[in-house]
Amino acid sequence: MICQHLLRPVPISMMAVSEVQQWKNRLEEHLRACTSFWLKHSVDTEHGGYYNNLDRDGSVYDTKKHVWLQGRQVWTMSRLYMERVELQTDEYYAAIKQGAEFLMKHGPAPGNRVYFCLSEAGEPVKLQRKIFSECFYVMALSEYARVVKHRGDEGVADTIYAEAVDQYQHICAFMQDLSLVGQESFAGADASHSLSMPMIMLNVICELRCYSGDPKFEDDQAQRCLQEIKLHIHLDREMVLETVKPDGSFLDTPEGRLLNPGHAIEAAWFIIDYNRRYGGNDVELQALALKMMTWSYKLGWDQTYGGIYYFLDASGRSPEQLEWPMKLWWVHNEAMVAMLMAYVETKDEAYWQRFVEVAEWTLKRFVDDGSQVIPETVSSSTVQPGAGSWFGYLDRQGKVSQCFKGGPYKGFFHVPRCLHVCSKLLEELLAAK
Repeated sequence: MICQHLLRPVPISMMAVSEVQQWKNRLEEHLRACTSFWLKHSVDTEHGGYYNNLDRDGSVYDTKKHVWLQGRQVWTMSRLYMERVELQTDEYYAAIKQGAEFLMKHGPAPGNRVYFCLSEAGEPVKLQRKIFSECFYVMALSEYARVVKHRGDEGVADTIYAEAVDQYQHICAFMQDLSLVGQESFAGADASHSLSMPMIMLNVICELRCYSGDPKFEDDQAQRCLQEIKLHIHLDREMVLETVKPDGSFLDTPEGRLLNPGHAIEAAWFIIDYNRRYGGNDVELQALALKMMTWSYKLGWDQTYGGIYYFLDASGRSPEQLEWPMKLWWVHNEAMVAMLMAYVETKDEAYWQRFVEVAEWTLKRFVDDGSQVIPETVSSSTVQPGAGSWFGYLDRQGKVSQCFKGGPYKGFFHVPRCLHVCSKLLEELLAAK
């Protein structure tokens, strides 16, 4: 994500300054409230780590700790510490430190793996046949190392960062042979390539570079990630496909027809962010990323109720995923970042209008202000408003589906990352006023 030292002024008209400032103030307020909610309710001072299964009011409904969310929270809190002076306090640092120590002590599993889920005290519960726990473990350690270095202990920071790089090398090996993480290959299965792995690895490489300061760290791998992402961009269809054949050609199955607009939009802004930081402002690469987000936003936007669909089928069939028409928090967070970043880069008013459109829809429905209609099946004892955090799951009409604020897949990550990155992008605009 955007590093503080990479901010740069972007000209805007004087007439737009007040609107940009209002948006910045608004998002900053939501970020403070969100951060306060998670600091108050998620930090486990007895066992270490963070509770991520939080109900609407912040109460813990399940003490299990999902490691990829532990890593995400360490990364997010560390990034906020590094880029927000008001959070550079001993109390806030202690909340990061205990989470990072819990993660480093209990996260690693045999075979150079990282567990997916732990008990409250850190005992193993589940190991997935995927690499995402490992990826967020690396990101967490890399950013936490920056915090430790900032506080004056460079030797310890270097050791933590070395562990992050070592785990990164294991992830690279897993990507070459997924049987190492337990994924079997069967004779009758379609050979395929997934968008998720190259895009997360590009993100991981960028984060590792933040500590090392080396803009060419793992450059060959970064270029491979970009080339693999391009396999999923079908110019003829004006679509970004989640799964393709290994050569990038269309796979005419439910898996191959699957569109995940939020994922494609996130991949697009990862590419733009990479290009801003390390790509030398490659015009062709930026143009491709802008196509990705524009196509995906237009296809994904629900013309009847607003918001972005979770899944779609490229041929217009019914997606197999029963949750396909739902509106999820992270999809809208990624769209906010992407559209604002596109506006900063292009000055094209269409991207600003899309940012405003998706941000207004998102803030009205996901932020818990006490006005939302709660499903009748939910017990009245669990529906007390929890000011400061967001719901994650809405039905197609935009009504709350699940009341909890955190679960196995939702923690302190997408919302604060979105609000922080958008705030920094708005800061770039204001710096040129």
